[in-house]
Amino acid sequence: MQWVVNNTDTIFRLTLEHIWLSAIPIVLGGLLAVPIGWLAHRFPRARGSVLSAVGILYTIPSLALFVLLPPLLGLPFLSPANVIIALVIYAVAIMARNVADAFASLDPATLRAATAVGFGPWQRFFRVELPLAGPVLLAGLRVVAVSTVSLVTVGVLVGVQSLGYFFTDGFQRRIDEEILTGIVMTVAVAALFDGLLVLLGRLIMPWAALATAPVREEARA
Repeated sequence: MQWVVNNTDTIFRLTLEHIWLSAIPIVLGGLLAVPIGWLAHRFPRARGSVLSAVGILYTIPSLALFVLLPPLLGLPFLSPANVIIALVIYAVAIMARNVADAFASLDPATLRAATAVGFGPWQRFFRVELPLAGPVLLAGLRVVAVSTVSLVTVGVLVGVQSLGYFFTDGFQRRIDEEILTGIVMTVAVAALFDGLLVLLGRLIMPWAALATAPVREEARA
């Protein structure tokens, strides 16, 4: 406990760094995965190839990807951009299949009804398909958020500061309190993102909560 009191400033600084390094890949990965997953759903013949290609990206070890990106992109090895780009790749790899499954789960009758009332392809996508797929997309994004927060810690091995510093430094100096602090704060950041996404879902998709309300009422009965 004394170690935590003596290092409050460092804990706060690295927590903010961790949040920043996590937030950008979560947002960019989610945005990029939507068109990729939608194309995989829209063109069934290409679905397997597209999803397999992005899925393979997730099999690349994170540390190896952090090391490979600088020479490929011409960035300094210590640049946080390397970690951010790598995490965006992982986020897309996780999210793309979720997006394809979300659109595939939509009721065809509902889509035909939207077309029948005069919605064009893009109007139907933004006003019908995307809102109805929203709850499943949000569930996938929550998985991406937790995975990203965890992977950010690996960036410390290539010189990018985050809560992962407490793991390496604590292990080298044999300070159990420092390692425990890193674990607790990483879990706290993951919980923060998850809570924010749940709150965002309730704000922008109130129909999802209404749709599950009768089920909850029936269960209580």
